[in-house]
Amino acid sequence: MAQDLARHLEYLVSTAEESADREKRLLDEWARSSLPGGVPPKDDLDESEEWPSVLEFIQGSSNASRGLSDSSIISDLLSKPDVEHILPSLLSLLSSSKPDDTISEELVEMIGFDNIELSMQLLARRPDAVRELTTYLQGDQSAPRAPERKQVNGRNKGKQKEVPSSQLDQLDPAEARRRMEETLRENAARPLWTGTAHDAPDVLPHVYTSASMVQGNMLSHLGTRYLLPVGTARRETEDYEEVTIPPAKMVPPRASERLIPVAELDPLANGSFPGYTSLNRIQSIVYPTAYHSNENMLVCAPTGAGKTDVAMLTVLRVLDQFRSRQDTNIASSIQRDNFKIIYVAPMKALAAEIVRKLGKRLKWLSISVRELTGDMQLTKKEIAETQIIVTTPEKWDVVTRKPTGEGELASKVKLLIIDEVHLLNDERGAVIETIVARTLRQVESTQSVIRIVGLSATLPNYIDVADFLSVNRHTGLFYFDSSFRPVPLEQHFIGVRGKPNSPQSKKNLDRVTYEKVSELVHEGHQVMVFVHARKETVKTAEALKEAAHADGVLDEFLCDDHPQHAIFRRDVGTSRNKEMKQLFDNGFGIHHAGMLRTDRNMMERMFEARAIKVLCCTATLAWGVNLPAHAVIIKGTQVYDSSKGSFTDLSVLDVLQVFGRAGRPGLEDSGVGYICTSDDKLTHYLDAVTSQVAIESKFVAGMIDSLNAEIALGTVANVHDAVQWLGYTYLFVRMRKNPFQYGLGWDEVADDPYLGAKRNQLITSAALQLAEARMIAFDRQTGSLVCTDLGRIAAKYYIRHKSIEIFNEKFRPKMSEADVLGMLSMSTEFDQIQVRENEVKELEAMMEILPCVVKDGTSTSQGKVNILLQAYISQTRPEDFALVSDQAYAAQNGGRIVRALLEIAISRKWANVSAVLMGMSKAIEKRLWPFDNPLKQFELKADVLYNLERWADDYTVAELAEMSAEELGKLIHLNERHGSAVREAAKQFPTARITYSLRPLGADVLKIAVKVERAFNWNNRLHGSGEPFWVWVEDQDGTNILQLSHLLFRPTTQTLDVDFVISIPSQKRPSSVTIRFVSDRWQGAEEEVEASLEELVMPSSSDSHTPRLDIPYLPLSAVQNQALQDVLSRRIGGFNAIQSQVFWSITKTRLHSLLCAPTGCGKETLLQSPNGSWVLVVAPRRSIASELASDLRLLARSSDVTVDFAVTERIFDKTARKAVRVVTATDLFHALARQPNIKESLARLRLVLCESLELLDAVYELGVSLLLHATQAHPVRFLGLSNSLNDPADLAAWLDADPLALHSFRPSDRDQALTVTAQTFTIPHSAALFKAMAKPAHAAIRAGNGQPAIVFVPSRAQCTSVARDLITQCALEMESARGYLPDDLTSAQLVRLERAAPAGPLRDLLTRGVGVLHDGVPKAERLRVLELFAEGLVRVLVAPREACWTLPVRAPTVVVLGTQYVHVHNAAAVGDERQVREYALAELVRMQGRAVQHRGAAGRFWVFCQAEGKDTITRFLNDGLPLESTLLETDVLRDWYRARRKDGAIKDKQAAVDVLSFTFLARRLVSNPAYYDARSTAVNELLSRIVDKLEG
Repeated sequence: MAQDLARHLEYLVSTAEESADREKRLLDEWARSSLPGGVPPKDDLDESEEWPSVLEFIQGSSNASRGLSDSSIISDLLSKPDVEHILPSLLSLLSSSKPDDTISEELVEMIGFDNIELSMQLLARRPDAVRELTTYLQGDQSAPRAPERKQVNGRNKGKQKEVPSSQLDQLDPAEARRRMEETLRENAARPLWTGTAHDAPDVLPHVYTSASMVQGNMLSHLGTRYLLPVGTARRETEDYEEVTIPPAKMVPPRASERLIPVAELDPLANGSFPGYTSLNRIQSIVYPTAYHSNENMLVCAPTGAGKTDVAMLTVLRVLDQFRSRQDTNIASSIQRDNFKIIYVAPMKALAAEIVRKLGKRLKWLSISVRELTGDMQLTKKEIAETQIIVTTPEKWDVVTRKPTGEGELASKVKLLIIDEVHLLNDERGAVIETIVARTLRQVESTQSVIRIVGLSATLPNYIDVADFLSVNRHTGLFYFDSSFRPVPLEQHFIGVRGKPNSPQSKKNLDRVTYEKVSELVHEGHQVMVFVHARKETVKTAEALKEAAHADGVLDEFLCDDHPQHAIFRRDVGTSRNKEMKQLFDNGFGIHHAGMLRTDRNMMERMFEARAIKVLCCTATLAWGVNLPAHAVIIKGTQVYDSSKGSFTDLSVLDVLQVFGRAGRPGLEDSGVGYICTSDDKLTHYLDAVTSQVAIESKFVAGMIDSLNAEIALGTVANVHDAVQWLGYTYLFVRMRKNPFQYGLGWDEVADDPYLGAKRNQLITSAALQLAEARMIAFDRQTGSLVCTDLGRIAAKYYIRHKSIEIFNEKFRPKMSEADVLGMLSMSTEFDQIQVRENEVKELEAMMEILPCVVKDGTSTSQGKVNILLQAYISQTRPEDFALVSDQAYAAQNGGRIVRALLEIAISRKWANVSAVLMGMSKAIEKRLWPFDNPLKQFELKADVLYNLERWADDYTVAELAEMSAEELGKLIHLNERHGSAVREAAKQFPTARITYSLRPLGADVLKIAVKVERAFNWNNRLHGSGEPFWVWVEDQDGTNILQLSHLLFRPTTQTLDVDFVISIPSQKRPSSVTIRFVSDRWQGAEEEVEASLEELVMPSSSDSHTPRLDIPYLPLSAVQNQALQDVLSRRIGGFNAIQSQVFWSITKTRLHSLLCAPTGCGKETLLQSPNGSWVLVVAPRRSIASELASDLRLLARSSDVTVDFAVTERIFDKTARKAVRVVTATDLFHALARQPNIKESLARLRLVLCESLELLDAVYELGVSLLLHATQAHPVRFLGLSNSLNDPADLAAWLDADPLALHSFRPSDRDQALTVTAQTFTIPHSAALFKAMAKPAHAAIRAGNGQPAIVFVPSRAQCTSVARDLITQCALEMESARGYLPDDLTSAQLVRLERAAPAGPLRDLLTRGVGVLHDGVPKAERLRVLELFAEGLVRVLVAPREACWTLPVRAPTVVVLGTQYVHVHNAAAVGDERQVREYALAELVRMQGRAVQHRGAAGRFWVFCQAEGKDTITRFLNDGLPLESTLLETDVLRDWYRARRKDGAIKDKQAAVDVLSFTFLARRLVSNPAYYDARSTAVNELLSRIVDKLEG
C-alpha cells in the first residue's frame, strides 16, 4: 500500500507524457488488486472486524522486506510488474517432470520475453526456485514473507500486503516534499515541445465489449495468451474438474445507437425482412456500412446474434447496385445476369440451411439461390440462371482453380461472403486463405470490385483477421463480445478424469452427464444431450433413464401432466420406431439423421411443446433445425471422421453451434451450455470456445498444393509473383505478429519487416518439392515457375503432390483394372482410412466376391480402399456403419482421382492405360463394370435386365438395335412390349460410325481425315445438351496415342470431321493404326476401326530444295537502273542472301521460274519488258493484290510503266504502253471463262507472276491452269512465288519451271534472325483460355525490350477484352497506369496522342499504348492507329486472325494468341452448328512473316496453341508447308466443266482431259495418288476417270 501511495504521489507530479505512459498500467494494476491468496475483496466489510493501524502495517511491511531480501529469486520475481498472479502457474511448471528444454519456451512465454535472463536463472536454479516458491505460497514463517501481526481482539485478519522497508522513507513528509520540489524543477526546465510526434492510441469505433483489455486486442509477447473472463470459477471432484464461466455483462448502448425500424428501410430492404419490426442491435450498428457502402467487412459476433441478416444486408446492397432505376417494379428492375454472389459456408448442412433461408427471403425478387457442393453439381445453364451460389471452401477453391466452365463464374462475382471465418485455425483454414488470397489478387489483376464479408464467432485476434480480409479497421471491422448473445449463456467445461476412452473414463462421463441432466430437470428445465453417433442417442437415453430409476427420481422426467400428452402419445404410437415409443413414456426423446423424417418432425414438435424433458440427439439437429432448449450438454468430444478414417476432436465450430441452441429467446433470460470432455482436452476447449488463444494460420501445411494451383491458373509465373501472393495470406499476417510460432525471431522481423526473405524461402522450398514431383519446371536462376501437365491436372482435380509422387513411381503405359485399382488405393487422399479389427471379417467376405484381385488383402489401408471401391462398383453395401462412411468417402474421392489419372495417361499419350482408366472412371460414376451389360445404364425393369444378361449376353448393343421388338421379345423370353423397351434403349445408346481417308502430306507425314457420324437417337432427358467423346489414333500395338481430339455431339449434330496428322517412319512403316471412339460418359460406348497402311503409297521425299550458298551480297547497283535503285534504297540497304543467289536466273533469263522462300522477293524485275507488252500479276486474295499494287506503283514512278488493279472485264484489254495488271485469282478465272477471244492480248503478254502459291485453291489453280493452256503457243514467262514448301517439285513442273530456275529454300534459310517459340495450353477454346494467355503474352511483349508488338486473336470479338487484359497485366507488373507507352514519351507526344485518340471505348486503350485494328473500326480511326503505331506511340497492336492478310505493318514481336477459332455452319439456319477449327497453316506462316524485319533486326514469333496441335504446327513451320490440289474437293471444277460443255468450249472428253493435263492436280495424281484415293499412277487413266465423274 505504501508503495502504491508513493507511486501515486510521483504520478501526480510527473509530466503529462509520463502519466500517459503509466495510465494504462495503473488501471490494470487497480483492476487486478486483490488480497493475498487471490480472494477478491468483499463489497460489504464486517463491522466487527478490526484492521491494523498504519504503524503496525508499516512495521509489518518492514519485517517482510527484510525477509524478502534474503531470497534473490523471489525478490527478482516480485520486482517485475504483474508477476505475482502467475506464481502458482510458475511453480506448477517448474515442479513438473518435463526437462528444461521442453519448458523453456513456455517459461519465457509466461514471464515475458523481456525477462529472458530471469527465465534462464530460474532454469539454472530450478530446485531452489521450486523450494522458495513453495514456501512463499504456503506462507511458512521462515519463508521470505511478511510475518503475521499480533492478534487484535483475539483474531488475526491477515489482510495486508507485503511492503518493502525502503518505502518507509518515501512516506517521510520532508523526503516527500524534497522529491516533489525536485521533480517540479526538472519539469520546469524541460522544453514545452519534445519535437517528437507520438501516435495517439488507435481506438476502433466498432468494438463492443465488456472486457477492459479487448479493445487493444492485446496478446502476450508471443501473440497467444489471453485471460479467462472475470468471475470464472473452478471446481474439482474425484470424477471431474469443472470450470464455470458466467454470462458476460451487457455492453451499455452508446449515445448514437438506436434500433432501426424496418419501416424506415427502402422498399428493396423492407420487403426482404418480412415479419421484422426492427433490426436487432448488432444489425442496426452494422447497417450503414453493410447496406450503404462497399467496404470489406469482418463481423465477429456470438452464434445466434443475427449474422445471417448482416449477410442479407450486403446481398441487398449488390442487388440495389444492379437495378435499373427506370423500372418501378423492384423485381424486374434487377439485372440478374450482371452479377454473382458467393456465400461460403463451412459445412454442407449449413449450406443447405443458408440456401433455404436466403431463397425464401429473396423469392419475391425472383433471385435464384442454389447450392454448389461436392454433392450438388450445377450445369452451365443452372449457373447462368443463379444469382447467389452457396458453397463450401473446398468446392469454391476447386471452382476457381478451373479457368473454364464453373470457373468462369468467378469473373462475375461482386460479393464473397465467408461464414465462420474463424475456421482459419482449423485444418481447413488453409483453403480459406487460398480463396481469399486468390480473390484479392483477382481484384487487383482485373481492377474489378469484389466485396469480401467475413462472418465469425467472437475471436481474440480479430484485427489480424480483418487485416487478412483487407478490412478497414475503422469502418469495416465490427466486434461484439458474448454479451451480445440473444440469451446470456453460462458455460460449463467439464474435464472427466481417467485415461481417454478407458472404461473408467466412460463411466465417469456417464455419471457426470446424468448428474448435470438430473440437476437441470429437477430445476424444471429441458435438456438437449448431444452425442456423436446415431446408436449413441438411444444408448445415452437408456443410460440416463436407468440412472434416474436407480436414483429414484425418474418421476421428475415424466411429462404425464402435459395437457397434450395423450395426443402426443397417440402420435408416437403410430411410429415404427420401438425405442422412440419406449423412451417417450419416461420423458426422453431421440433424434438423428437415420430416423424417418416423420419421426424426427414428431420429436422436434414434442420437444418444442415441452412434452419431452430430455432429447438425446446428434449435432445434425444443431445445424439443421432451430430448436432451442434451456440447457445443452455435449457428451464427449470424440467424433468419427470418415474423411480421416479415425476418431477426431469435435470441432470448435460444432461446439459453438450446439451452444447456440442453449436458451430460448423470448421465453427465457438465460441458458446453460455444458461440454463434457476428457481432462486432457479441457484446456483446449476452454481456450478455443472462450477465445483465449489467438487463431493461427494453418497455411504452411497446404502451401505446396496451393502454390501449384496458382501456377496452373497462371496467376503466379515466377518466385517474385509467388512471394507477392504469399503476402495476401493470413500466414503472412501472423508471421509478422507471432514470428516464434513460425520459426522466426524478433530480430528477423525487425531487420525484414515484410518478411521478404522468409517468404522467398518458403516459396523456394515449395517450388523445389513441386519440381521434384515433376509438377512444375523451376528455373532457380531466373525464378521462373512453369506448370507441367502433371501440375495442371493435380490442380484441376485437387490431387496432393504426395499422391503425384506415388503415381510417378507406379504409373506404367500398360496396366490392367486390378493394377489401376491398386495404384489408386495408394493415393495419400486415402491415408486417413485405417483398418479396424472389427471390420476385417466383413472385408474378407466382400473380397471373395470381387472381380479384381486385391494384392494387399485386408492387412493394409490400401487393401481396404481397394475392396471398398470394388464393392461400391459392384453395388455391395457394407453392414458396418463406419465402413459405409469409408466406402462413400473412397467412392467420392476415387472417381475424382481416376479422372485425374486418365488425363495424366492421355497427356503422356498412353493408349492402353487410357482406355482402362476411361472404363474405370465410368465404372465408379455409373457403378457398373466394363464387362457388365451396357444397357444397365437405362431404366429397364429388373426382369428385363436379368433376361438380357441370361439370354442376350453375347449380342452387341448395335446388333440389338437392328432387331425388331418382336425378335427382341423372343430373344429375352419376354413379350414384345419388353422387346420394344430394349430396342428403344439400344437405339439411344451413344455410338458412332467412323469412316476415314488417308491423305499423305509428305514422304513421312500422313493426314487421316476422320468422319464421325452419329449412330443413335437423341433423347434430351438422357443425353442433355451434349454428348462428349474422345477420338484418337493409336499405334498398331495399342501402346501410344499418336493424335487425339475431344469432340462433342449436340442434338443437331449429325457428322463431325476431324483431321489427325501423324508421322510415318519411312524405315519401319507400321502395318496399321487404330482409330478409337470412346464416350466420355457411357460405359461400353466404344468403337474402333483399324486403318491399314500396308497398301498405302506415300510420296517420295523431295530433293528439290536449294541449299543457301555462302556468297557475297549483291549491292543495289546490280539492277543497273539508277531510278529503280533510288526507289529500292529507301526500303532496303542491299540484297539479302536469297535475293543475291536467285538474282541472275530471275532477272537475266527468260526461264519459267519458281521461288519458294520464307519471304517474297524479285518483284522489281517486272519492269524490264518491251514497249506495248504487259505483265499479269495474280494474287489469291484481294488484300494481297492491293498490297502488291501499292508496292508496284512506288516502283513504277521511276519508269514509264502503269500499274492497274484490273477487274474481270478489263484484264485482257489492249494496251499501248508498258503495263502491269494486278488481278485476283477469282477475277482471272472468270475472265478466262467468259472471254474466249483473248488471243491478241495474250500475244503481247510477256510475264505472269503468280504470287502466294502456298494459298493455291481450286479457283486459283483452275485459273492459272487455263492461262497455261491458253498461252502454250505464246512466249509467256511464268514466275511463281511461294512461301517455303516441303515439296515444290510438282508445283515447278506445273509451271514448267526449268530445274535451274527452281529455287526452293527452307524456312531456316532466311537471312533475318527469327526465333519461333511455341507455348502450349490445355484449356479448351473459351474466354478463360485468353485470360490464361494474357500473362504469358504480356511477358512475350516485355521480352521485346520496348519494341512494337502485334497480337493476333481468333476474332474481332476478343480484341478489346484481350487488349484490356494486357493493360491490366502491364499495370500489375509496372505498378503504373502508363500501360505500354514508351518510357521516353514527351509531354508533347502525349498531348498529340490524346488528341489523336478518338472518343469511345478505344480511347482508353490508345492512351495506354495499345491499338485495336479490325473491320469494325471506322477506316479513319484505323489509319490513325496505324500512324501512331508507325510513330512508336502505340506499341501494341491487337488484330483478329483474318487481319493477317491486310495488315500493312510489321513488328519485331508477333504473338499468336491461340490457333483455333469458332466456325459457325449454316449461320442462317435454325440450330447453328458451332465447331472449333484450327488455323490454316498458311495463316500462321503469314503471321510469322509479320515478325520478319528487313533491316537485320531480330524478330520473335510466339505461338500459343493447344498441346495436341503443337507438333503439327512446329513441324510445318520448320520444314515448309504441304501443298495439294483442292480441285476435287469443291464444285468449282464441276461447275466450270458443265458450263464449258454446254457452250461447246469443250467438245468431248478428250478435250477435257487435255485441259486437265495442265492442272496442278495432274502432277499430284502421279506423285501422291493416295491423297486422291487413286490406285493407278497413269495420269491419262486417272484424268479420264475424273472426267467420267464430271460427266455424271
